[in-house]
Amino acid sequence: MPESWSLRPATQADGVFLGDMVVEAANWRPGAPRPRHEVLADPDHSRYLAGWMRPGDVGFVAVAGAELIGAAWYRTLPRTDPGFGYVGTGVPELIIGVKAMWRSHGVGRALLRRLCDAAHAEGRARICLSVERENFAQVLYRTEGFAVTRSGISRDTMVKRLG
Repeated sequence: MPESWSLRPATQADGVFLGDMVVEAANWRPGAPRPRHEVLADPDHSRYLAGWMRPGDVGFVAVAGAELIGAAWYRTLPRTDPGFGYVGTGVPELIIGVKAMWRSHGVGRALLRRLCDAAHAEGRARICLSVERENFAQVLYRTEGFAVTRSGISRDTMVKRLG
């Protein structure tokens, strides 16, 4: 595995890779992963990709050499089609995925920070996400200033105030 990696802005051409990262995020648990086609056909997941890159979509991709290794992006979803972590009109919801072999190498933290910085620079006051309660990524989110604002049966909605 290369030691160095970098971040770059996501482009419209990254849509397929963002789909890969939705699948990574959905399959965070070790064991039998859900097949790609099943995850991406699920409206709960496809709403984060449909029509990428539409106005208001912002994202970053982590790259090691020629390999894409992770991505984080946000969308502002309407109240009529909310995501897992929807908290209100105009609050973008972030999605993050990192290839398994690159987890615990600082990639997710760097993506998260860059995305929050971009949201703040865009004038956003808050950013939100949803995470399954047992997902180890919840520790990352807490250390980066996200707080649980709503608890569901197996997942929490977290919000970070920007600025």
